[in-house]
Amino acid sequence: MRSFLSAAAGLFALTSVLASTAQAADLPDLKGKEVVVATENAYPPLQFVDPKTGDAVGWEYDAMAEIAKRLNMTVSYENISWDAMIPAVSRGEYEAGMTGITIREDRAQQVDFSAPYMRSEMLMLVAADEDRFANARDFAADEDLLIGAQPGTTPFYVAVYDVLDGDEANPRIKLFETIGAAIQALRAGDVDMVLTDSTGGNGYVAAYPDTFKLVGEPLGTEDFGFIFPKGSNLVEPFDAAIASMKADGTLDALNKKWFVDYSFGQ
Repeated sequence: MRSFLSAAAGLFALTSVLASTAQAADLPDLKGKEVVVATENAYPPLQFVDPKTGDAVGWEYDAMAEIAKRLNMTVSYENISWDAMIPAVSRGEYEAGMTGITIREDRAQQVDFSAPYMRSEMLMLVAADEDRFANARDFAADEDLLIGAQPGTTPFYVAVYDVLDGDEANPRIKLFETIGAAIQALRAGDVDMVLTDSTGGNGYVAAYPDTFKLVGEPLGTEDFGFIFPKGSNLVEPFDAAIASMKADGTLDALNKKWFVDYSFGQ
């Protein structure tokens, strides 16, 4: 039975490789083009510094490597803060950007988006021992409670318009340059909640189950995409590669690797 299963597994793997190769043959060939990608490395499990190895890793790194292979291109990375990323890509300083970027109309006026590679829901990340509130309504009712957020992000606008009173200057929202800084403020008790999509939220809970938890119902959904300068000729090839990765199960395999199987170091 073991040899039969091993042979079957080998045949399945070979079939998958052949299918992937056949699909790659139908994709655009970028002839070794070098693409410089801006990333933040602060959004587990999409992209972050592995605490066990010190290497920058994650779902987006694996996806980008697979896209590079399918399109015959090379990729290099530059670390940049979130608030600088969209303007820098818009100016053409980088060929692409990735950091779990929500596809939104206002951002699409500055950059072009790829087709969505993932859909996520907005959730409330809190301390593991939090018992003062369990949903957005109760949070909003307690004026002593504070939210940590990055300005200009989807969580910031959800905090303003879906949790609080629509005032973008509401003093209950404490602003941080990076999502990592907001998470550290939550850990230290300087804020009481950080809104994050389910992708990042589940990553933090998996990494630190004794420190964080998620509460409440989802506050909406969002689609993630890679970004490019307006008019970039990379959008169509990336879209084709993403479609092929959906079709052959590669995106599902990445989801399993990073959301189910990956073990965060402490």
